[in-house]
Amino acid sequence: MKSGWLMGVLALALVLGACTSKEAEKPVSEGKPSENYPSGDLAPLDKREKVFIAEDGAASGAGFYIAKEKGYFEDYNIEVEFAQFANSDDMLPALAAGEVDIAGGVSTASFFNAISQGIDVKIIADKGHNVPGKSYFTFVVGNHMVDVIKDYPDFKGKKIAISSYNSIDEYIFEQMLAHAGLTKDDVELVLMSDFGSMLGAIDAGTIDAALSIEPLIAQGVDKGFHVRFGDATDYAPESQIALVLGSPDFMMKEQDVSLRFMAAYLKGVRDYNDAFIKGIGKDEVIDIMTKHTALKDPALWEKVNVTGLDPDGKMFIDDIKKQYDAYKANGAIRGEIDFDKAIDTSMTEKAIKEIGAYERD
Repeated sequence: MKSGWLMGVLALALVLGACTSKEAEKPVSEGKPSENYPSGDLAPLDKREKVFIAEDGAASGAGFYIAKEKGYFEDYNIEVEFAQFANSDDMLPALAAGEVDIAGGVSTASFFNAISQGIDVKIIADKGHNVPGKSYFTFVVGNHMVDVIKDYPDFKGKKIAISSYNSIDEYIFEQMLAHAGLTKDDVELVLMSDFGSMLGAIDAGTIDAALSIEPLIAQGVDKGFHVRFGDATDYAPESQIALVLGSPDFMMKEQDVSLRFMAAYLKGVRDYNDAFIKGIGKDEVIDIMTKHTALKDPALWEKVNVTGLDPDGKMFIDDIKKQYDAYKANGAIRGEIDFDKAIDTSMTEKAIKEIGAYERD
């Protein structure tokens, strides 16, 4: 009997201990910010952690900038530091080696080739897509052509500039041609690696149209160099332009950190959507964007078509695969990619479970 009584006490103690342990580990505070849970959802890390982000001041990094300035990273006891690289060829090996934790990437054949050849990085969330009717990455037509090019088939025989081959630029260009019922042989393709140089060329009439990007599109319209033509979502409605990339070590070995990092990032993206879609807190967000990006004129932020950033981090995964297939068809891909391994949305999905899905209008 003594033995039975003692076993019962021990069992009860184990149950109570387990409950106490679970309660101690539970990283939620019923959605209410407090001194211990300033975020209102996940507990801050016990030890301060630094996360290195490869970001060059692109507008698509809005989620990082806003989360930093509004203290969302700080709420989780995370310090972020931005690291700049001369080009993505340098960035990817550093990311794979864990020298940086998070980076922004753009779809190119060289990006996919790096993954196929063993550079292990994870594609984890959206970092840029066109918003229907308000594309930030789309075609412009020179003022000398506004009465000539009125519909997509009118691009036939015209000089059209893009910034790079075997990239998202050429992919969108090819989507436009297919929509117009044209082929590359029907137009004169001009390679101009600098978007800024397209402004002078289109004003001088040495090119007729260009696949340009904000804020240069809005600046060119203001200066009378060109006009926006149609919208990229007319023919490429779900193009994944930019990607959030994570290092394998950061994603797999530091899940307490990466989960909180992603929650903070998505909160920043949501403030961005609130500002530019709902008009909530817009002045504050524009101040943050002028601080961190090359677009320093607050008035111009009212005129640009801003980068689309999904508030739940969702990507157009089918389009990522279509881009890869397009580069492969052009002979630019030298290996195979297992997209089930390369694309890892698990941490983004876990973060959404903690902070809740975004309330869309």
